[in-house]
Amino acid sequence: MVRALVVGSLAALLFAGQAYAQSVKYGWIGYGINVPGSSKCPTYKMTINLTVAGNSVKAQFEQEGRPERHFEATRDAAGAYKTTAVVGGGNIMQVSGTITDADSTVLLDGYCKFGGKLTKK
Repeated sequence: MVRALVVGSLAALLFAGQAYAQSVKYGWIGYGINVPGSSKCPTYKMTINLTVAGNSVKAQFEQEGRPERHFEATRDAAGAYKTTAVVGGGNIMQVSGTITDADSTVLLDGYCKFGGKLTKK
């Protein structure tokens, strides 16, 4: 009886650990917003896909007709993340956002602004 209880408890802990380590996927698809010096951003379509595992945020993003790019970041205790992403010509975009149970967002800010509320997949 005790052995069955111990085995059952260990199985429950193992399952709980696996559930905690599972990743959650989010996405955003939309058009850019102009920044000073740009005028074509509303015609640029962007797809952003994020995978969150614990505090790790990994993402792929692709402007329609351009190569896929990526970024990686770490969430802080409030769920916020901030990093940079390299884009064409060695330029960078500032990346920021939040991942919480209440709200999840992403913003890529550089030659245009892309982002908004993320949808859980």
